Amino acid sequence: MEIGISTFVETNPDVNTGELISHAQRIRDVVEEIVLADQVGLDVYGVGEHHRADYAASSPAVILAAAASQTKNIRLTSAVTVLSSDDPVRVFQDFATLDGISNGRAEIMAGRGSFIESFPLFGYELSDYDELFDEKLDLLLKLTESEKVTWSGKHRPSFNNLGIYPRPVQEKLPVWIGSGGNQESVVRAGLLGLPLVLAIIGGRPKQFAPLVELYKKAAAHAGHDASKLTVASHSHGFVADTTDEAVEKFFRPAQAVMNQLGRERGWGHYGRETFDAARSLEGALYVGDVQTVAEKIIYLRKEVGITRFMLHTPLGTQPHDEVMHAIELLGKEVAPIVRKEIARWEAENA
Repeated sequence: MEIGISTFVETNPDVNTGELISHAQRIRDVVEEIVLADQVGLDVYGVGEHHRADYAASSPAVILAAAASQTKNIRLTSAVTVLSSDDPVRVFQDFATLDGISNGRAEIMAGRGSFIESFPLFGYELSDYDELFDEKLDLLLKLTESEKVTWSGKHRPSFNNLGIYPRPVQEKLPVWIGSGGNQESVVRAGLLGLPLVLAIIGGRPKQFAPLVELYKKAAAHAGHDASKLTVASHSHGFVADTTDEAVEKFFRPAQAVMNQLGRERGWGHYGRETFDAARSLEGALYVGDVQTVAEKIIYLRKEVGITRFMLHTPLGTQPHDEVMHAIELLGKEVAPIVRKEIARWEAENA
């Protein structure tokens, strides 16, 4: 059972002081957070690509590379790379470079992107949303399989028998499929035999269990060993010394972000009642003290079948020292509880 963290490198105004952290400062803070995550034994850290003022991570590979030389064991991944609006060749080269710096710890999490700012920025039409992803994923996977590649498509210039460099340290650079729960993307990941990341950020996580089964059935149908495939969850949350403290520190920044996105997307108001309901054992929000968060991760593993859990923290802007303490608690206290119980449960059910 792997446990890690993801971030979009949020730079919203601090809800308590009104202060706006600079992109540069938040990027430097995130590098420190990745280094600490490695030191406390977390397995993976993901940085998600965005192209708007309230997020500072337009280039996840560069941020991850800054941390790579200061870390030893933690795996470093995008969360996600908006592959539909990017060039798969450059994506591969960037993450192969990261793989070299980290000595084999790089991963790519490829997604369509739930934010659409990158499409007009790089000259793509939203009407081609699905076709772009399918075509570019095809090319990216070919690049992971062979040093020299011949490829042709509609949305990128073709090329014939060209080498793509540098080559990664890993024999095959890992590519994950990020999904918000769309059945088509889950089936695609299964048919391709690729690891899957589910954004479990609302509703009841247990409702994702049928998607995991669908994924495994698709994989088996395509001849893959479904027992060897990895399913991860990406979920919002925050850990503090007490549950009351976690709620106090996390709610208002999270509310500000959710209501801002809600205004853009036509969602309903995100209030305390919604927040508290999501903190229940069967809810999708992982906010609380060490034992509370550990119990929820264990529940998710047993009920849904995930084998990697990524806590997206913070959701809004929180002081750097609060985030660092949450990372320390997750690595030193939550993770050992989860790993011990899951190891016991898996041995019992072997």
